[in-house]
Amino acid sequence: MLRISLIIAIVAGLAAAGLNFYKVREVIVTTMAERDQEKTEKEASQKLQAETKKKLDKTDKELASTTKTLKETESSLKKETAHAAQQEKEAKSLATKLSKSEGERDTAQRELVQWQTIRMKPEEIKGVIAERKQFKEDKEILSDENMILARSLKKVKAELASLIGDDVKPPAMPGVKGTIVAVDPKYDFVVLDIGASQGALEKGELLVNRSGKLVAKIKIFSVEPNRCIANIMANWKQGEVMEGDQVLY
Repeated sequence: MLRISLIIAIVAGLAAAGLNFYKVREVIVTTMAERDQEKTEKEASQKLQAETKKKLDKTDKELASTTKTLKETESSLKKETAHAAQQEKEAKSLATKLSKSEGERDTAQRELVQWQTIRMKPEEIKGVIAERKQFKEDKEILSDENMILARSLKKVKAELASLIGDDVKPPAMPGVKGTIVAVDPKYDFVVLDIGASQGALEKGELLVNRSGKLVAKIKIFSVEPNRCIANIMANWKQGEVMEGDQVLY
């Protein structure tokens, strides 16, 4: 009975040992398979990493090349833009000059047509211009002579009126005005800064005023081209006449 029990124990032990060996073998096989799988995956990962690095290096080179090309393109574009702007500026300048030239051409053509219409030679035109200039100068001379004659006529009329009598109306001197530059209070006469050139006439009468107020009335008795002498009329004297007082007709 003891022998049988021992045999059974030995058999059971062997069975347990066999079972344990089987399990250990299975774990070892599984571990080796996992190791091989990890190694394969690692090698694949390393290969993929190497390929990715290679592609990245290639991409970096392409990017650097593209960046360089882009900079060169931008620089070229700037140059072309500046060149285009300069050409546009020159084109506008040429267009302006062309428009001006066309205007001058049209003007010259119109003037040519006008010259052709009047049928006169340049020498004849110069003669007409010279005659017109001479006519203008003669007209100005006649105008000056007319003014001198008009003043002389007024003077003659004033002298005639003086010869006829003192009760004759004083000669008219419209627009005549001036300033007293000297006063002789003893003999009541004044010197004015106006004369025949400004329209002053002998026997002509002028009002003396200061600050808009009537001071006296004077009567001219001597006339020079740019100066005259007048007496202060006693009946019209409102105050003392002074240098700087204004006189007017």
